[in-house]
Amino acid sequence: MELENIVANTVYLKAREGGADSNKGKSKKWKKILQFPHISQCIDLKNKIDVKYSYIVDQQPIGRLLFRQFCENYKYAYHKYNVFLDSIEQYEVAQDEKRADMAVALFQRYMQKDSPNEIDILGVEVVEQCRDRLSSGNRELFNECSSAVKNYLAGTPFNEFESSMYFHRYLQWKWLESQPVTYKTFRMYRVLGKGGFGEVCACQVRATGKMYACKKLEKKRIKKRKGEAMVLIEKQILQKINSRFVVSLAYAYETKDALCLVLTIMNGGDLKFHIYNMGGEPGFDINRSRFYAAEVLCGLEHLHYQGLVYRDCKPENILLDDTGHVRISDLGLAVEIPEGDMVRGRVGTVGYMAPEVIDNEKYTFSPDWFSFGCLIYEMIEGQAPFRARKEKVKREEVDRRVKEDQEKYTHKFTEEARSLCKQLLRKSPKTRLGCHCGRYGAREIKQLDFFKCLNWKRLEAGMLEPPFVPDPHAVYAKDVLDIEQFSTVKGVNLDSSDDSFYSRFNTGSVSIPWQTEMIETECYKELNVYGPNNSRSQDLVLDAVPEPEKKGCFPFRRKKKQNSRDRPIPIADHYLKQNAKVEEVNS
Repeated sequence: MELENIVANTVYLKAREGGADSNKGKSKKWKKILQFPHISQCIDLKNKIDVKYSYIVDQQPIGRLLFRQFCENYKYAYHKYNVFLDSIEQYEVAQDEKRADMAVALFQRYMQKDSPNEIDILGVEVVEQCRDRLSSGNRELFNECSSAVKNYLAGTPFNEFESSMYFHRYLQWKWLESQPVTYKTFRMYRVLGKGGFGEVCACQVRATGKMYACKKLEKKRIKKRKGEAMVLIEKQILQKINSRFVVSLAYAYETKDALCLVLTIMNGGDLKFHIYNMGGEPGFDINRSRFYAAEVLCGLEHLHYQGLVYRDCKPENILLDDTGHVRISDLGLAVEIPEGDMVRGRVGTVGYMAPEVIDNEKYTFSPDWFSFGCLIYEMIEGQAPFRARKEKVKREEVDRRVKEDQEKYTHKFTEEARSLCKQLLRKSPKTRLGCHCGRYGAREIKQLDFFKCLNWKRLEAGMLEPPFVPDPHAVYAKDVLDIEQFSTVKGVNLDSSDDSFYSRFNTGSVSIPWQTEMIETECYKELNVYGPNNSRSQDLVLDAVPEPEKKGCFPFRRKKKQNSRDRPIPIADHYLKQNAKVEEVNS
């Protein structure tokens, strides 16, 4: 039996490392899988998608790269404005002591009158305001400049981009993104754990070699427990989230027996494992605890901005990635709270639920700050505040402790850490830290002395070095045979009445993670090629003549199915006329 575990781990680690060949885990047919359609087959997508600068450039990773490429090759001034925006981003994440000098250098390069790189679309008043505040080194110093440049680029430059081959290439990528996702899209590897409705396995996208975690939700188990609404809410919430501090949904698809959520894989294990099972005394030092607390705080901040209360913040739901950064996972208990509204629900994990949850009172985001306090306490103390590890105690007793007992602090806590935990673990949400600003409670917590030494902009950009990096050759998961298997569900039949629920779940690729995957695995770089001298490649020629179907000598023989993806089809005249005008201007 030990052999089975060794084989499963060896195959999984080999896949994580990218396999033995130069394809880095990609299928030998990956270019065929990701072959662009002829532009004539996807030009109509323009009428079905959001075509605004604020979406394509600000939110779509591939859209941003293609717009940048268009600016660089089409007009130097547009490219210069993008370089200016990049300089502002670098300034905002710079170390505090360097920002004042960087502000002066940035001003002299781009805002000084008659400078060769002068950004000539900025108003005099905006420039003068920046000049007067240069010495402050304020992070928000160039915010108005950035907004002015983006507003300009969203006008004529973006309109010109819309008629260029770069936008048409964007439509080709969007077509690929919208293709159906099935079990054949992935290779499956070992079981990593189990969720409420099925197993969680490691998987790999055949076309790109990217590794993910596949959370399987067995259809019969969902139906037996009447979990359809819960499953759909979790899927819809995951689809909305785009944060480096929360596990992302990349694909949602179905098989004959299961609904599958394909999520960010976190190879470093969970915080519970690291608190208790890494040798020595349980718990972390203050610096390591602060780093994880800060990243979890950013994750909660993102969820709250979206109007979502998490309701299950605990060490086993905080996962480490390959580099040692953490993300919030398992949003099965999260719920959306409309602006100005409240919810009620006695959900969560015993020992981490806030008093108002235990008493079934109405609340907004306050339970997350109480659970966050429990998490920080446990990381530092090496034990939860209201229940010792493996202590056999009834649920009612733990609930009583949460509502009535004062947690105890040892020498492991600094004064700042003790102060933070005490304020987060207050019994009443009226006096609890973070509960006075609605969706923006994280801002109040970030100001505390415990976090004073952190540069939040650098942390939010993933630029701070983690205090611990997981071993790339280790599998931080239980042995395959130690993961309890699910029993077979009996007495439940699936029928056509379930199909509408499955169709709402089975939506395929999620846009931003899919595009990020294409870029990170270098598929974008290898496929995004054009004709000689930056001309249109054959798949981008709008007025290409559709090829007649080839007739063989034996018309009665069954024809081989041809790949019709790259075949041109007739295009509406207005697209051709519009393109002809732009090509004339460009030349």
